[in-house]
Amino acid sequence: MINQVYQLVSPRQFEVTYNNEDIKSDKVIVRPLYLSICAADQRYYTGSRNHKVLEQKLPMSLIHEGVGEVVYDNKGIYHPGTRVLMVPNTPVEEDEVIAENYLASSKFRSSGYDGFMQDYVFMNHDRVVEIDEGIEDLSTIAYSELVTVSWHAIQRFKRKSIAYKNSLAVWGDGNLGYITAILLHTVYPNAKIYVFGKTDYKLSHFSFVEKVFHIHDVPEGVTFDHGFECVGGKGSQSAINQIIDLISPEGTISLLGVNEYPVEVNTRLVLEKGLTLFGSSRSGVQDFKDIANLYKNHPDVVEKLALLKGNEFEVKNINDAVKAFEEDLSTSWGKTVIKWIM
Repeated sequence: MINQVYQLVSPRQFEVTYNNEDIKSDKVIVRPLYLSICAADQRYYTGSRNHKVLEQKLPMSLIHEGVGEVVYDNKGIYHPGTRVLMVPNTPVEEDEVIAENYLASSKFRSSGYDGFMQDYVFMNHDRVVEIDEGIEDLSTIAYSELVTVSWHAIQRFKRKSIAYKNSLAVWGDGNLGYITAILLHTVYPNAKIYVFGKTDYKLSHFSFVEKVFHIHDVPEGVTFDHGFECVGGKGSQSAINQIIDLISPEGTISLLGVNEYPVEVNTRLVLEKGLTLFGSSRSGVQDFKDIANLYKNHPDVVEKLALLKGNEFEVKNINDAVKAFEEDLSTSWGKTVIKWIM
């Protein structure tokens, strides 16, 4: 069959290309239903990545966050109409120690390999995760990949941190900070969750946490057992060092914010307090399975995540896709969702 793939060929310019696919192959054919735009997609779309990186990776179909439905499975494992989360990370080897999302050989959709902006996505069977039929809000589920990134970091945090988990702090009042706070509140219901940010109206969304603090007005004596940095960019350096200043001895700091440039860290205090700093990136299929179960068992999580949804666009053609990406650039809160009806 001929499959239409909508690729970014240069900054702000999409073109359609045609791939000849074998429907009798050992792939699951998934029709995207809802997609969500990520900051990484925008770095490609606006051309803000390094010029050499753009030359190497374009043309390329964007978007790695999405939910779809199975239209055909030659193996008969998934029935047509089955709704699934699509896993963008695609490993080509297994390692007993290193997770699939950290293997240099793994492929990742919309980062050097075509993403989900296609009429149909041909996926390996282990790259789709079925979601519960009772979940109706598919537009919210569209940005589950970002939820799995936070979940993955929390699972690593469990293995690396000391037993004290009475208070947990999140730096960042944006999308990732909001998701991380929700998951920490769910995983550690007895812990006090603090959120540190700089924008009052964003902080107002965190009504379920113990307390929110403005980063420039933190009261004396505030401390916590562990911290999660979800800021990234230019603000990551000050966020990391503020966490180091306030965290309790032998605490763990989880780094999730992406920064294109090196940052300076107060290593003297890191040593003095015996802190553990670790980074997390992307996620694996087990994280998607865990999140699918979390949605089923904790419907309140989906309700909270729904507050993160920003604009929703129906995309019927390339011009609609351009409009969605352009509007997303000016969005100050939440995730832009695309209803994919190409």
